[in-house]
Amino acid sequence: MRKILTAGLCMLLAAVIVPLPSKAASDPYLSALAHVKNSKQVIIAEGSTKSITATIRLYEKTGRHWQLKRISPAVTGKNGLSFSKQEGNGATPTGFYDIGRMFGYAQKPAGVRSSYTVTNRFHYWIDDPHSPDYNKWIYYRGDPAARWKSFERLNHELYKHAIVIRYNENPIVKNAGSAIFIHRWRTGSTPTAGCLALSESHLLVLMKWLDPAKSPKIVIGTPDSIRSDLVQASAN
Repeated sequence: MRKILTAGLCMLLAAVIVPLPSKAASDPYLSALAHVKNSKQVIIAEGSTKSITATIRLYEKTGRHWQLKRISPAVTGKNGLSFSKQEGNGATPTGFYDIGRMFGYAQKPAGVRSSYTVTNRFHYWIDDPHSPDYNKWIYYRGDPAARWKSFERLNHELYKHAIVIRYNENPIVKNAGSAIFIHRWRTGSTPTAGCLALSESHLLVLMKWLDPAKSPKIVIGTPDSIRSDLVQASAN
């Protein structure tokens, strides 16, 4: 009996002194985020090439440490994620990008710190790859159909509020995809044409959380590609 008790006590002590998993060990991205030096806010959009379902994770750096602030469900383009985005392929591009300005046909929400433009019927984003205006925001009071073969109206019903992802800029590559935003979804099971979308309530939380002074970024991809992009961020 004494041997049994002794063995049991040893097992109990071993269980007590085994360290609990650290946050870095339990979070799939904290270690890779340590490589990001030029930003204190990172949005991670984790998805798949075979599904429209995605998860958005918000990370913020305080001092030397990154912390997960929020997780929200999201949807991608109808063809999931793409590592070789092309205009009109119905997929959301993967990669590491700056967060741009915000816009919407509704007024700027209280608490939003980023630049925000209230849009109307004269605001367009051009997705005609044959136009010199491709992947640019254009204000135009003329007939858009006479100037472009394809365009997005920035007062579209889904663009009550939206965030620009600075995809395919500097240089703009023709036919590589355009007008990639974060906007509200129709439903949690309805895909986009290539943007990221989430519920309006979660979108508003995201908009108010973003701080231009912290140089916010977004990385879109599968778990492995996200970690790779974060590690490579130190070289940018």
